[in-house]
Amino acid sequence: MQEQTYKLDPAFTVSEERTLRELFPATHDLALKKCQSKLDKHARDFIERSPFLCLGTQSADGKADVSPRGDPPGFVKILDQRTLAIPDRPGNNRLDSLANILANPSVGLLFIIPGFDDTLRVNGKASLITDPELLESMSVGGRSPRIAIIVEVTSVFMHCAKAFRRSRLWDPNHHQDRADMPSLMEIILDQTTGSPEDQLEMRKLDEALEDEYKNTMY
Repeated sequence: MQEQTYKLDPAFTVSEERTLRELFPATHDLALKKCQSKLDKHARDFIERSPFLCLGTQSADGKADVSPRGDPPGFVKILDQRTLAIPDRPGNNRLDSLANILANPSVGLLFIIPGFDDTLRVNGKASLITDPELLESMSVGGRSPRIAIIVEVTSVFMHCAKAFRRSRLWDPNHHQDRADMPSLMEIILDQTTGSPEDQLEMRKLDEALEDEYKNTMY
């Protein structure tokens, strides 16, 4: 693998907001006005339809992280016009997002609906809750989450479709074959202990991961 050789040239580095804004046209008035402080009927409808979101957090020392969250549509509960509840499903137990929330409660959410090019952005302050009644209301297959993320909404707005249209994310003609890359298990092993050369052994490891998915999704 090639060693890092790229170096920033200070002559072309933007380091001040004034300089940044001079590079772009003025913000459209509607783009400023669209930002809301609470969930209106359109935001609620979008969230209730969404089976997937990305959760952005930041640690106390400024390290950023983004985590995917997914469940059946409506998995994020709307508790009131300014409060959301996100179930935390079983994962790898790194707990990056949860630990970050304890250190810095500011979070950003990006709600996505399959087939929709536009998205919904929500920013707010998060807390971690173990209320049994709330957790039980978010159970799937008789399994309740251990914890929920409560988000106090501070801003919410619709985001335009340009990124999804540029990427053609939902266009089947532009979908790539997952088999063109190694499996997730093989990639992780390559990055850590090394993957086995025996393809039969590798296939068994891949099958074991699929079994784990089936048994530990909730």
